[in-house]
Amino acid sequence: MDTREVAQAVTVMLREGKDAGAAFWHEEVSSIEAMGGSPAVHGKEAVTAKGATWSAAHEVHGFVVEGPYVNDDQFALHMEIDITVRDTGQRIQMKEVGLYTVHNGKVVEERFFY
Repeated sequence: MDTREVAQAVTVMLREGKDAGAAFWHEEVSSIEAMGGSPAVHGKEAVTAKGATWSAAHEVHGFVVEGPYVNDDQFALHMEIDITVRDTGQRIQMKEVGLYTVHNGKVVEERFFY
């Protein structure tokens, strides 16, 4: 698959609430958050665990994905997420951009901006 095909498939899966990682993350994928002090996470298993931890900590009320916006071996998605933090009960509306880098049909890096 080329970058555009991966981008479109990942976008569809996210819109449907499915985990795209199992199908499209490279074994050595890296995930980099914008929050200061949050270390990058490396490896498919660790990135999958990071996602599971995030999901367990938040109740999602709404999730909107715009894009994909493709450029060479990368694509970006604009996401709007309406969540409640389970520990505090605080409801938050987030906007973020995910930038994904693709090599040989697999996502090798996801980087978030918010």
